[in-house]
Amino acid sequence: MNRKIKFAHGEYYHVYNRGVDKRDIFMDKADYDRFLLLLSICNSTEPVNVREMKNPQGRTLGKQTLVNIGAWCMMPNHFHFLICEEIEGGISMFLHRLSTSYSMYFNKKNERNGSLFGSRFQATHVDSDNYLKYLYSYIHLNPIKLIQPDWKEKGIVNIEGAKEFLKNYNYSSYLNYSTNLVKESQIINKKAFPGYFESCESFNENVFEWLDFNPEKLNVI
Repeated sequence: MNRKIKFAHGEYYHVYNRGVDKRDIFMDKADYDRFLLLLSICNSTEPVNVREMKNPQGRTLGKQTLVNIGAWCMMPNHFHFLICEEIEGGISMFLHRLSTSYSMYFNKKNERNGSLFGSRFQATHVDSDNYLKYLYSYIHLNPIKLIQPDWKEKGIVNIEGAKEFLKNYNYSSYLNYSTNLVKESQIINKKAFPGYFESCESFNENVFEWLDFNPEKLNVI
């Protein structure tokens, strides 16, 4: 089946996928950590090197990357990326390597067979500045569903509690934008994306305004 979207160099995309039958794909901390490691190891034109699993400090250094990632988030049964191609065909190659490598790990660990992900990854072309800027909030606010699943329909019950939860959620790029205390990530490349946020304060202001937003007007993807 041909994908409706044709990826183009210099264009931005929201890419996401979930477990088959909406099953959880991250069962414990080890699963999250393995996927995080694969995010950088698989983002290379060179073959995936198993030895990098044991010595991750030097991964991707000096290598040609397939994609640039501007934002990411891992949820128990799905993941999100804000992404653009570094080389032609980079997005498809990266997602194929990542999904295959992680599925092999997950199936071996859990003694299972078959597909882990529900289908080919989904992708939406980001065709405006407003949409691109909005995705930084949409992707990074996904974890709020874990503490209040209906927040987009009914509004946040405890805004301060939601902010604190985000600050302690380790499986997204939120802290790479919201604080200066986190080291530069080997996963994201901010320079490949528009500089919408001049400071951590401006990023937090942009994200948190959606927590106060009228749920009836929220355009959920």
